[in-house]
Amino acid sequence: MSEFVVIIHPAEEGGYWAEIPVLPGCYVQGETLDELLAEAPEVIESHLQALREDGQEIPGEEQFVLATVRVPSPSAA
Repeated sequence: MSEFVVIIHPAEEGGYWAEIPVLPGCYVQGETLDELLAEAPEVIESHLQALREDGQEIPGEEQFVLATVRVPSPSAA
């Protein structure tokens, strides 16, 4: 079993969409967070299957680094 980082964004029209950073072009959406997370495994597996069928390398999470960067707030003028 593999695990993938999923970055979730609110959609402008409502609901949510998510990207899977190590799988460029792999996106999932849902009306609720629960719906999105329930759909994500099937979408990811489908994307991985397409990569396999095309003979492409399957990326792993070890190729991905997630970090937080702090930026000082600008001073009020």
